[in-house]
Amino acid sequence: MKIYDISQEVFSCVVFPGDPAPKKNTVCSIDSGAVCNLTEFSMCAHNGTHIDAPYHFLNDGKSVDEIPLEKFTGYAFVADHEGLVSAEDAENILKKAAAANRESVKRILIKGKSTVSESAARVFAKEKIFLLGNESQTVGPKDAPMAVHKILLGEEMVLLEGIRLEHVPEGAYVLNAAPLCLSGADGAPCRAILIDLEN
Repeated sequence: MKIYDISQEVFSCVVFPGDPAPKKNTVCSIDSGAVCNLTEFSMCAHNGTHIDAPYHFLNDGKSVDEIPLEKFTGYAFVADHEGLVSAEDAENILKKAAAANRESVKRILIKGKSTVSESAARVFAKEKIFLLGNESQTVGPKDAPMAVHKILLGEEMVLLEGIRLEHVPEGAYVLNAAPLCLSGADGAPCRAILIDLEN
């Protein structure tokens, strides 16, 4: 069994333009005479590796704490792709996932510098997959992310953004990307890992 950590380190993570960055504060320090080390931190729910809940773009959508954990955990397929993901690309990714492991079709992770198009989003939405992940801080175009998000989140799909897949070969894995349980939140950070059961 081999485990891939596909998460960003929080305090040095990539931040979407305009979002507040993570901040760390040392409250207590053994070096300063305290009985223990104690860290306080603040961050945006969408910093680094994180999930988007439907509530992020849909006011009546489910918040983080309302999403079943099975959406974040289970078989997933890592697909190599660079550039814009078209409808045809999305269909091909789903076919490859089904061939690798039928259960991995439920969770698709796109490796590479890619942007999901509206037409591709409709393909994934029609398939009613549980989760779609990518390496960018947003699954849609950075200058106009709303349309793609609404298509995907409208089907109660979870978006896993800001993952790191450069060392992960294309194929089927077991994913665990359970987010922090933030009641009423539109997103949450997570420590995402992939497990290769064959190695």
